[in-house]
Order: sequence, then C-alpha cells, then structure tokens
Amino acid sequence: MEHRLNNFSDYLNNNQVDMAFINSTENVFYLTGFHTDPHERLLGLLVFKEADPVAILPSMEESQLRDAGWKYDIIGYKDHEDPWSKMKDQLNEKGIHSADTIGLEKQVLSYGRSESLFSLFPEAKVVDVEGQLNEMRVVKDEQEISIMREAAELADYGVKIGTETLKEGITEMDVIAAIEYELKRKGVTEMSFSTMVLFGEKSGQPHGNPGDRKLKPGDFVLFDLGVVWKGYTSDITRTFAYKSVSDQQRSIYEKVKEALEASLSISKPGTRIGDLDQTARDIITEAGYGDKFPHRIGHGLGINVHEFPSMSHLNDGTLHTGMTYTIEPGIYDPEIGGVRLEDDVLVTQDGYETLTKTPKELRIID
Repeated sequence: MEHRLNNFSDYLNNNQVDMAFINSTENVFYLTGFHTDPHERLLGLLVFKEADPVAILPSMEESQLRDAGWKYDIIGYKDHEDPWSKMKDQLNEKGIHSADTIGLEKQVLSYGRSESLFSLFPEAKVVDVEGQLNEMRVVKDEQEISIMREAAELADYGVKIGTETLKEGITEMDVIAAIEYELKRKGVTEMSFSTMVLFGEKSGQPHGNPGDRKLKPGDFVLFDLGVVWKGYTSDITRTFAYKSVSDQQRSIYEKVKEALEASLSISKPGTRIGDLDQTARDIITEAGYGDKFPHRIGHGLGINVHEFPSMSHLNDGTLHTGMTYTIEPGIYDPEIGGVRLEDDVLVTQDGYETLTKTPKELRIID
C-alpha cells in the first residue's frame, strides 16, 4: 500500500494541496489495506503533501490497523473522547497549525464532520480529491485482479447452488437462504449487496424484492448476487427458465444474450466507454424492446460493487488495461418476466477477460 500513499501524496504536492482528509471506508482500505465498518464512529486518514500520513480511528481497532501493515502515527480514541480534539493535539505536535488547501471526498464527508474539520482549519480552501482516488482505483494491479477472480468464482458458485436448489413450490427466500448458507461455508462473510432471486413475473422488475413467491413451471428465474472477498466485490446475473420456455421468452433471452456479447466484443483498450452501452442499447431497441431496457449497461467494479466509472452511453472516457466493470443488459416485461445477463469484465492488453464463467446459453432447469 506504500506506493499508493506515495502516489497520492505526490498528487497533493503537484496540485498544491496541503493535506487531504479521507473518510470513506473504501478509500481508507485502498490506501492502507485496513478494512473496517466503524458504524457511527469517525474513521479517517490525514494525508499530507510532505509529512507522513496519520490515521484516526477507534482505539479498539488500532491493533488491526497495525496488523494490516500501517507503520505511521495513529490517533486512537475511546467512545467517551472527542476525536477532533485529539486530532488537533496530534497536528499541533507535528507542527501543523494551518492549511491553505484541504482535499476532501465531497460525496462522502458529512456536513457535521466538515464543520468539525474546518473548525481546525477555518481559513482553508476546499478541493475535491475523490476524482483522483477514483482514477487511481479504476486500474487494478495483479494482486487486485487475482482477488477479483476469486470473488467472481465464488459468485459463479452461488449461481450453481441456486440452480441446484430449484424445485416446484420453493420460494425465492428459500433459494437465497441456500445460496448464502453454502457461501458462508466457503468462507464468505459478506455479500456485495442483498442477494436477488426473482421468479416469474417478478423477474420483470430490474430491482425486485424477493419474497414468498413460489416457483412454478414456465417461470423465468433471475439470480443477481455477488460476494465481498478480501475487500473486493463480484456481481453476476443469470436468468434461467424453469421446466419450459415460451417462444416469446426465448426471443427475449436471445436478444439480451446478443446485446451482452456485442458489448463484450468491443471491450478492449481505447474503446469509448459509452459505446458499450450504445451497442447493446441499439440491438435491444431495434428488436422493439428499447423501452424495456431502463438502466445503463453496467458499472465499475472493485472495492465497491458500484464504483467509477458509470458505464452509461454518455460516458466519453475510454477503456484501459486493468479496468474492471460489469456488462449487464436486460429486457423486462412486467407480465411474462425479464432477462438480465451480467458478467464481470477485465480489460486486457488486447481485449477482455470475463471473470464470471457461468455459461450464458439459455438453460431450462428440469
């Protein structure tokens, strides 16, 4: 993690930013290798353009930060102590009494905490450094890619368990329970998001809520799930048919699969990000389902399950080797159900690799 801190400090120095206060758990993890959920407690990282960084966190988690390899100063505080007062004392000891410019994650830091921070530096100007951290995180190194391959393999396993659990009369929540139980047995402590299993007409809701809907012949079955593994996420969607499939269902499925494969085919360094969305959208629109594809083609993937960049047709950015993201076209009909197919994608030097491996051919579960 040392090189990440150094790169970020260099960025601050080159842009005349005296210090940055990093508050998000994800960016603290990225810069330190330490992952925690502080709940309502303050977690932060002070990074300077010249001085060594300082971490601030509850005292009960100091040893875990040290175990992650942190070798710099720590401001630890107990629940009855004011962390901002302790931060002020530590900065004074370091001879840091003022800052002309402070970098923040503007989308993360709360109004209340920003007030506390600027009570220490009332004259400081604010700049947003979240974009720089996004740019740093968007290209994964080999260690990150290795972990994400493992996370994707576990997501594939979750889908496998889900299909093996299907039987007439089982509920969506029953299937979710089976998936998450088996993933726990594999060592997964956290899902990337609330696991989604939707039957029949409910699969026609892009973000439907699983419940007690029972499986019956002729239903689409949509799985959308992912895991958090060693700090990184996966995200897969597959849709199956149970017992039988109508001509209309088959037509919708094949069109979504065609859109996915078309977007994959242009996934390579230099491709305009928005073209991935537009390519899939054109295929679905020309088939007459344009109004039934209401979301973007995908999203960045890494420490967060949804992170930079947004894979919208409006995005003029370009793909680079080492980027990871999802491609997930869908067609949703509230009466007969919907289809979404989603892969986790890594941009390679000359193309792409799908990290998720579950086959995408239409499968009818007997």
